[in-house]
Amino acid sequence: MASGKGKDKPEDGDLKTDLGIVKISDEVFADIAGITCTQCYGIVGMAGQSFHEGVAQLLGRDSLRRGVKLKRKEKTVSFHLYIIVEAGINITEVAKNLIDQVKYMVHTTTGYEVEEVQVHVQGVRAD
Repeated sequence: MASGKGKDKPEDGDLKTDLGIVKISDEVFADIAGITCTQCYGIVGMAGQSFHEGVAQLLGRDSLRRGVKLKRKEKTVSFHLYIIVEAGINITEVAKNLIDQVKYMVHTTTGYEVEEVQVHVQGVRAD
């Protein structure tokens, strides 16, 4: 939301410009992280945050946010990502790559620094 009249006051993390204030919602951060996850090699998809009855639920493309939990403070954001990986792939390398990609994409698209990324592997699937 941008306002040229100055009625809105910037909160922690908002970007103030000559034309107004730019506010980025938590949903945007979750979308960026979720889309980045699905584009990383070795990741089959996002999973729900709860592990119900021992079976990880693979989320559809329209509900990627449900596999992302985030916390913002000032100009930093932290993530918990719930993923399902492809069988036979080195999980540690997939997680390292995912962390790097999420940090890069969030920073380049929003200007926020990523303080922490925790990867929770909820399942392994063979495609």
